[in-house]
Amino acid sequence: MRKRLVLDALADFDFERINHVLIPTRAVDRERWRRSLTGRALAPLFGLYVRFTREGQLVTGLAFLATIGSIEVDHTDAYLVWAALVGTLGASLFASVFARIRGLSVEVRVPPRVAVGEEVAFAITVHNTSDRTLTGLRVDGPFLPWDGTWTRDPPGIARLAPGEQETITCYARFRARGEHYLDTFRASTVVPFGLCQGPPVVSRGCRFVVVPPVARIGSIRTPTLARHQPGGVPRVTSTGESFDLRGVRPYRAGDPIRDLHARSWARTGFPVVREYQQEYFRRVAIVVDPDTTQGPHHAVLDALISLAAGLAAALGRDDTLVDLVIVGRRLHELNAHGKANADLLGPTLDVLACVEPGEPIDPDAVLAALGPHAGRLSAALVLTVSASDTHRVLGERLRGLGIASRTLAVYDARKTRPMPPGEVTLLAHDAILRGDAVHA
Repeated sequence: MRKRLVLDALADFDFERINHVLIPTRAVDRERWRRSLTGRALAPLFGLYVRFTREGQLVTGLAFLATIGSIEVDHTDAYLVWAALVGTLGASLFASVFARIRGLSVEVRVPPRVAVGEEVAFAITVHNTSDRTLTGLRVDGPFLPWDGTWTRDPPGIARLAPGEQETITCYARFRARGEHYLDTFRASTVVPFGLCQGPPVVSRGCRFVVVPPVARIGSIRTPTLARHQPGGVPRVTSTGESFDLRGVRPYRAGDPIRDLHARSWARTGFPVVREYQQEYFRRVAIVVDPDTTQGPHHAVLDALISLAAGLAAALGRDDTLVDLVIVGRRLHELNAHGKANADLLGPTLDVLACVEPGEPIDPDAVLAALGPHAGRLSAALVLTVSASDTHRVLGERLRGLGIASRTLAVYDARKTRPMPPGEVTLLAHDAILRGDAVHA
């Protein structure tokens, strides 16, 4: 049993993140570190590091090994190799000082959001605004956060005439959801031997959101209330025949002629018009409880977030608006006015991508957040990783406000299936992450 617990703890440990523990995640924090005393002291070393190309870094490593092998100059000629490598590196580094680029601009474009594990393309446009031809240009990407890896080497630009611009693409992959802030991309001229490059021209930093994978929902049982929502969002914006036909009534002065119902007029002997009632979307709130105080595996929380994304997508296909998302005690109200359901999925994914482990859910805080919107809500779906009596009480109080409620709990499939209180639907986390069809 103890061995199993140790193995579970090791599986939950993120070793790659530990390697980047001293590197701030947000761009503003990295900039603050650069301006600190330590950052200013290390800036020259970093500047020297970026002067070397990948080939130059390889030769530097070989020179270091040659240094170790040439210590005994009386018994080996390895110092000649060391001298050749260091001499070549020194000459290239000296030449790079004069390889400064003038009249070059660098711009980077990236999609606003990308799914976890999906390859994202960074389009870097290099524009030559000078009056001379630039040759031997190379574009380098920034240092990626712990969850990112470059998947392809960007091509170089052999020649860029005055006034021309060229766009090259860098590809990377990220495996952790959330906001990502990348530092600048660099364009520079490669000096002879290809070991060093001149002072770079940099772009602006970029921001994008790595959104969680959308769980595949096979079926969903949504609690509903028979409620007409006068404050809701209409399904259509046009008039006349696009509305839901309510019935017919006698003609009144000012009614549109096109709404006259000829058959009813002929049958009754007096003018009759069609009467329409506008349809409204059902509204469902998703309440996410990110409580991890009982120590579930980090993959369980990721499965919970993927489930929330899948429910939002499935409900959107069913003409249901998910424009209220509560994470812990914070309400995120998405602007649904004039938007289609597909347009709301992106903002919903942005909110879910940034969910972090939090404190246990507070029913009073949830009810205070949902209270002003209770009149327009049909139902609420409460998602958690550890169902308890708190969620049962929350469901009862929501139903007291006239909001139908269901609780869905994602549990760690490696452990014994829990016995939740009340009517709670249990879903295994590994099935969600594998992409199996989920019946919620």
